[in-house]
Amino acid sequence: MTQKGLTANDQQALYAKREKIFPREVHGLFAFARVSVAGTFFAIFYGLAWLNINGQQAVLWDLPARRFHLFGLTFFPQDFILLAGLLIAAALSLFFITAIAGRVFCGYGCPQTMWTESFLWIERLVEGSRARQMKLHDAPWSVRKIRIKATKHLLWIGFAAWTGFTFVGYFVPIRELATEFLNLQVRPWPLFWTGFYGFATYLNAGWMREQVCIYMCPYARFQSAMFDQDTLIISYDEKRGEPRGSRRRGSDPAEQGLGDCVDCTLCVQVCPTGIDIRNGLQYQCVSCAGCVDVCDQVMTRMGYDKGLISYTTERALGGGKTQLLRPRLFIYAALLLAIITAIGSSIWLRVPVELDVIRDRMALYRETSEGMIENVYTLRLINMDTHPHEFSINLESELPLTTRQPLASVSLEAFEIREVPLSLSIDPVEITTSTSDVFFSVQASDQPKLTSRAESRFIGPVN
Repeated sequence: MTQKGLTANDQQALYAKREKIFPREVHGLFAFARVSVAGTFFAIFYGLAWLNINGQQAVLWDLPARRFHLFGLTFFPQDFILLAGLLIAAALSLFFITAIAGRVFCGYGCPQTMWTESFLWIERLVEGSRARQMKLHDAPWSVRKIRIKATKHLLWIGFAAWTGFTFVGYFVPIRELATEFLNLQVRPWPLFWTGFYGFATYLNAGWMREQVCIYMCPYARFQSAMFDQDTLIISYDEKRGEPRGSRRRGSDPAEQGLGDCVDCTLCVQVCPTGIDIRNGLQYQCVSCAGCVDVCDQVMTRMGYDKGLISYTTERALGGGKTQLLRPRLFIYAALLLAIITAIGSSIWLRVPVELDVIRDRMALYRETSEGMIENVYTLRLINMDTHPHEFSINLESELPLTTRQPLASVSLEAFEIREVPLSLSIDPVEITTSTSDVFFSVQASDQPKLTSRAESRFIGPVN
């Protein structure tokens, strides 16, 4: 044993150099599903940033102005609770899907998987099939090899740069950003983040690939907590497939003492993480079902039944009947429905005007030269509507409070934030308690339903 109890073989295994994986291209039902989902996602991601609604970018997180535009709606930091709800709903959706179909999100909906598949498609376009890629990889460096590799990386960099540009376009108006790039007048921060996300895409999808899924993604580590005997997983039917071995097409495996597996290793060749599904369920499996497609094709050519590798459950593999309806699914579904209903109701009932009352905390109260007790407030009004409005300010209190100046209406442009100072005073003889509730409200003159109300306190001495 060497230092810290590890043998030389152990250390070699821990620090072994990564061997590049060359996934074989596969066609079939599940491959078509992955391409369809990825195509839809890319169409939305790269196209949505250019969509305008009423002259405003449909989806834009305007950080400098601290507002988020979403399909005609505008949200402010005060609406952060809605974002938190959406994140919780997304997490519960992932739990719900995982409990039903395992890591199907990793194989079909994960951005890392989609961009990796895109980079692999570019690699096959330039370098050729898996066999040609492996031959080129092992070949000594030459002018031809440099030309092919350079072409591939230039295409990768271009695709990654466009991805970084599009991502930043959701935080900086993309048409404005495009004009800056065309005029070579890009501001430092948009330029930095475009390069950063472009480089991250190039590194993760081009170089690291399966390493992100195996070593960096935490989902692979805790997914087993959401699995049970009725969760769909990709499995190899060992009872049917073993013992494996090659044979001629049309031969009877039973006469040769063999199972249905012909040991062609195609299931390993198409795996994007390089695992052998025949060794059982492994956390590296992303449930892309490439092995299912290629194995079904082999079984068809051999004249055997499909399904040697398939989406199944642990209970079904043991001879039992899969139970689709389980308590945990009802719990996930109920929580998800409750959160989505709450978020939808909040957005539907949301009034696009916000009123915050900030009381001067430098002093509890002050006495004016006229002998009046005075409290100072700042009314912060936010017009979250896409149209300008004129708001009247109203005051409610059990005390006979007066203002230095009559309460005037306030005109606010769309998305404008205005702070209005306000002083309330009262004769000391009218004060019956040290603190009293004060209610402020604003109402749009052209839309009476556009109103907001806030509460504060009036503080004075006790007689």
